Amino acid sequence: MIPNKIHSINIQGRLYSFEDPKIMGILNLTPDSFYDGGQFESVSASIRQVEVMIQEGADMIDIGSMSSKPYRLEIPIEEELRRLQNIFPVLRKEFPKTIFSIDTYRSGIAEYTLSQGANMINDISGGRKDDQMLDIIAKYKVPYVLMHMLDRPETMQDNPSYNNVLIEIATFFQTQLDKCISKNIHDIILDIGFGFGKSLEDNYHLLKHLGYFSMLNYPILVGLSRKSMIQKVLNCDASQGLNGTTALHWEALRNGAKILRVHDVKEAKEVVKLFAEYNKS
Repeated sequence: MIPNKIHSINIQGRLYSFEDPKIMGILNLTPDSFYDGGQFESVSASIRQVEVMIQEGADMIDIGSMSSKPYRLEIPIEEELRRLQNIFPVLRKEFPKTIFSIDTYRSGIAEYTLSQGANMINDISGGRKDDQMLDIIAKYKVPYVLMHMLDRPETMQDNPSYNNVLIEIATFFQTQLDKCISKNIHDIILDIGFGFGKSLEDNYHLLKHLGYFSMLNYPILVGLSRKSMIQKVLNCDASQGLNGTTALHWEALRNGAKILRVHDVKEAKEVVKLFAEYNKS
């Protein structure tokens, strides 16, 4: 097991510790996400879902308004913005103390939501899709989730290939971290990007060796929830992927993950609690 390092980030003047792993609940405002597409497009449904996730123990909520599942073409920025404009300001008012992350790689979306009170940005491109993204992060002084993705969602699963997946992703992180630090961005969370331009073998190799990235000394977020790396092994669809997700969450925590990004908050919270008790022995 990877020794727990105590990390913290600054969220609007408050020091937020990762001594205990955190749960990031997923709220998709999309009609086409791979698991829960179309369920939370209305204001009332999104409010109910955020309430449920908070009650079940979510530490933060990640809101996405454009699907990034493999082979999905990107939507116009106007549509991504419209979905957020309809719902996010209401959520921000309804849940004033909740930490809201926005899942986007577009600086215009980041600028709008941060101006409306979002607390952090989750960028699946790690700053490579939009040259202005890091400038917006620096302007608002918010935490930044920097994820690794090979190519782009439309083509990332077209025979992804690495000479050494660990070294290549670590090199990518170091390059992007240098860019962040040059802009005085220091509150950073790293996401390996399971399923984003990785083969099945790559995904499990990365999970097994997740601790390799502890050398970068930033908190690690993992997004494993109901993904195809579970479905392919268990010969199931996303609706049947909860048990597999739970099993992989334990391994992620054992190997140093500090944030679990999940659809199923209650079950993930139980894993975190059991893992904490296990570590007392």
